[in-house]
Amino acid sequence: MKLLARPWWAAVTAAAAVTAAALAGCSAAASTPASTRPATPAASTATAGSARTSATPAAAFPVTVTAANGAVTIHARPARIVSLDPTSTEDLYAVGAGPQVVAVDQDSNYPAGIPKTSLSGLTPNIEAIARYDPSLVVCSQNSNGLVSGMAKLGVPVLIEPAVATLNGAYAQIEQIGQATGHAAQAADVVAGMKAQIAADVAKAGTAHKGMTYYWELSANPFYSATSSTFIGQIVGLFGLKNIADAASKPADGGYPELSEEYIVTARPRIIFLADNQASDGGQTPAVVASRPGWSAIPAVKDHEVIALNDDVASRWGPRLPLLVAQVAQAIEQAPTS
Repeated sequence: MKLLARPWWAAVTAAAAVTAAALAGCSAAASTPASTRPATPAASTATAGSARTSATPAAAFPVTVTAANGAVTIHARPARIVSLDPTSTEDLYAVGAGPQVVAVDQDSNYPAGIPKTSLSGLTPNIEAIARYDPSLVVCSQNSNGLVSGMAKLGVPVLIEPAVATLNGAYAQIEQIGQATGHAAQAADVVAGMKAQIAADVAKAGTAHKGMTYYWELSANPFYSATSSTFIGQIVGLFGLKNIADAASKPADGGYPELSEEYIVTARPRIIFLADNQASDGGQTPAVVASRPGWSAIPAVKDHEVIALNDDVASRWGPRLPLLVAQVAQAIEQAPTS
């Protein structure tokens, strides 16, 4: 199982003795949503060159933003940006900074046409990054002395880690917009995300409030996400009840390991699979249905086992409305009794 696709729970599972690679981004292969029923939300068809490029005038610089690594001053509009995190890459292109990006890490795979390299955000190599002559580096974690190493070269670094809330995701997009000279477009992106998410939540209604669900991060062992996590908060917008909550312990950090017996006994009405891509475990709805004892689970009987787009489900960037839309669709089509 490729745990790089779990940015907000990889650190927790590592602490729980699961082989993990810390906060990164997502699998490099593209993922195709699938489920036991037709029609899932279509993924965005954006490309690296399709974003609007309205920019803040150069005179607006220098700007100072407060990232996870503290106050960061960018003295001039960055013309050569290196992104070492898939979510940051998506954020950069969404706000219109794509033409300024000269290199992205090996795990970034969206939008199409990005300048993908062998650079790593997990184990960044200062010398390799410097070869791209960056004027700004964006990453999700400060590994291998990234911040201090780039500071010696006079290059500012923004550390934009996995977020805990939707507001945190919005704030990162706005911050990246400010840092790159695209504050206005970043605000537009966030406003659009908020509007789309609100519309999908409203459309789903309240008829399914209290319906139980299971969010699968991995199988064998079975890890899930509770309501206290970023994912849990997203599903919580619809008023669903998370079966993982009752099994969570403080040491889990919101990502408990569940036994198959526990899951089968909990009888979730909807199952969301964030591990259906081959590189993430290949746990398709058909695989779930074939697990011993799982055929009795209401979600399996009612064809409410939803295979998510693993990349979208494990990032916290501008494609979040696609995840919310897929959750909303599953809820709308689920039997109410």
